[in-house]
Amino acid sequence: MFQFDGKVAVITGAASGFGRAFAEKGAALGMKLVLADVDGNALAQTVEALRATGADAIGVPTDVTDPTQVEALALAALDAFGKVHLLFNNAGVGSVGFVWESSANDWAWVFGVNVMGVAHGVRVFTPIMLRQNEPAHIVNTASVAGLLSPPSMGVYNASKHAVVSLTETLYHDLKLVGGPVGCSLLCPAFVPTGIANAERSRPDGLRNDAAPTRSQVAAAKQLHRAVESGKLNAADVANITFEAIDEGRFYIVTHPPIMATVRMRHEDIEQLRNPVDPMSLKPEVKPDAKADSKADSKASE
Repeated sequence: MFQFDGKVAVITGAASGFGRAFAEKGAALGMKLVLADVDGNALAQTVEALRATGADAIGVPTDVTDPTQVEALALAALDAFGKVHLLFNNAGVGSVGFVWESSANDWAWVFGVNVMGVAHGVRVFTPIMLRQNEPAHIVNTASVAGLLSPPSMGVYNASKHAVVSLTETLYHDLKLVGGPVGCSLLCPAFVPTGIANAERSRPDGLRNDAAPTRSQVAAAKQLHRAVESGKLNAADVANITFEAIDEGRFYIVTHPPIMATVRMRHEDIEQLRNPVDPMSLKPEVKPDAKADSKADSKASE
């Protein structure tokens, strides 16, 4: 059992989506909150809303791609509350389209946030937690895209596969050193969190000059359809995640039906057969080429 009441949680990507839901759940359990997000205005609004409910929370505007800012986040947490017991490496962004059409900026932006953001969090906070020598836990947000390889999501898939491997290795490394620090890997499926609109947070220096390709436009429409098809919301995922932390469970798969697709991928590997499209088991979010084509034609009239 993990003791939440009175403990300190640090959450990146805390101004919206899963991050805000984690903060709300943590506050309900009596945790002290250190909230980080690249969007300073949205972060301030989130902190204000939580304080209005009686939560003890501070906000630290943070770009997780910058190691010095993640280090400053840790110092702010320690200055405010003295310790860190729960870390959510949650900030994430996405990019879609055929993998060869993804720009160098796409790769730099998505990997900077999704992979290096997690790496910086692990690098900075794990030693702090180990020195405390009391129960602590790290949750890294990956995705079912880290367990599968859906088409037209190459950059995002690769980033989330990296988070899966990083977190599994973190688990083994923590076991080797012993001590009371654990970790979990969060792999949600489609949930309306705002990640489909993550482009708004892309730094100016990493924006693309060229217009989106046809594959990128089509994949963006598919992503929106998939998100809209989700049966769980961010609060549901937060509840599932906190239950897993309390149980000390590593793999957190919020949508159990997706495991049929995960097993299919594992069978592809084990049987050395060509990869099956993982979206083939979820036809309701498959691209509708004819519908998209008609919509594009009408838009051009």
